[in-house]
Parts: sequence; C-alpha cells; structure tokens
Amino acid sequence: MKKIYILWLRQLKRYWRSKSRIAGSLFQPLLYMIAMGYGLGAVFAKAGQGDYLDFLVPGIVGMNIIFTSMFSGMDVIWDRQFGFLKEMLVAPLSRYSIMIGRTVGTATIATGQGFVVMLLALLIGFRMPVAAAIPAILIMFLISLLFTALSTMIGSLLKDMQGFQAVMNFLIMPLFLLSGALYPLSGLPKILQVITNLDPLSYGIDAMRAILINTSTFSLGTDILVLSGFTAVFLFLGGYFFKKVQI
Repeated sequence: MKKIYILWLRQLKRYWRSKSRIAGSLFQPLLYMIAMGYGLGAVFAKAGQGDYLDFLVPGIVGMNIIFTSMFSGMDVIWDRQFGFLKEMLVAPLSRYSIMIGRTVGTATIATGQGFVVMLLALLIGFRMPVAAAIPAILIMFLISLLFTALSTMIGSLLKDMQGFQAVMNFLIMPLFLLSGALYPLSGLPKILQVITNLDPLSYGIDAMRAILINTSTFSLGTDILVLSGFTAVFLFLGGYFFKKVQI
C-alpha cells in the first residue's frame, strides 16, 4: 500500500506543478457552461425541458472527467520514452501495483477537477442539494477510475504519442457526444438509443443527474451497477496489458 501511495502522490504532484494544465482544465468547462447554458437555455425551456443550465452541468462535469482520465495513458508512453517506466518496472513491486497507483492517482485528479467545476457552476446559477455533494463525488471517482483504466490499457499497447492521440481523439468525442451530456437521451432514433446504451459515460452522467437534479433516464441503481461492471472490466484489462508492457 505504501508503494501504491507513492505512485498516487507522484501523479498528484505532477499535476499540481503544472499550473497551465490546471487553468486550462477549468477554463474550458466554465466556458461551455456559460456559452451553452445561457445560449441554448431559451430553446431548451421553450421545448418544455426545464432549465438547461441545470441539465448541462452534470454533462460538462462528465466531459471534464473523461478528457482528464482518457489522456492519462499518455503518461505511460512519456515515462517509457524517457526511461522512468523502466526504473519502476525493475523496482521490487508488482506491475499491477504500479498500474493501480497511477490509475487511482489520475482518478483522484479527475474527480477533484470535476468537483471544482461543479463548484464553479454554483457561481453562475446552478443549484443542487448540499447533501448531494458526497454521492456525486463518489460517482465522479467511479467514472474517473473507469476511463483512467481504459486509457492505461491503451497506453500500454501503444509506443508513440501520435498514435495514442489519434486513438484518443477517435474515442473521446463519440463517447462524449453520444452520452447525453448535451441533450436528453429520450426520444432518440432506435439506432442511437442502442449506441448510447452501450456508452459507459451515459450511465455516469445519468447517475450525476439523478443525484444533483433528481432526473434520470435509467435508474440510479442501474447506473451504478453498469459503471461498476465497466470499471471492474477495464481495471482487469488495464492491469493485464500493463503487465505485458515491453521496454
């Protein structure tokens, strides 16, 4: 556990020392919430869907989490290219422990960012029950673990950053756009309903909406069950492929 803690702490320190990264990770979601929340709010209200800002905020929090989590696999490639990964792999600890430490570290960062974005949303008019904060953080952490493990798995299989970025761009936008982050999932064509039901982010954002604004497409129990299942699968696969990393 101490070794996992050291790797967790390393991820946090690397993030905290990159002030530009912190600023960028908070400015973009704030811009989305202001521009889209107020820009499309009138259209959303005329359609009888209620307050669009309240509906949008959980989606933007999910967007912030998935972007941070999915690009964490780049650290694996970076450490491999600069030799740090080799030093970790020859250290007296299991590769699975290395993977867990890195994954939990990045998941903590993504969860923290999501929570700060949620707090920023309160400043521009978003309202939520105070008691919902802790359950929402737990859902954010579950989403972060899921996508960080997926990213680590992909980073373990690739050896160049250009290839990793191409794969991430191919995955992130469909996952985000088909998750219902920006629009309700009800009333979609059948084919899109099938696709959105296969998107794990759909269940994460739906769970946050159930907790924060008391509305959801699926039940909260279904959301948590599906998220837990996907997280377990990707943690297992991420650990398996990380053990196969070749230096």
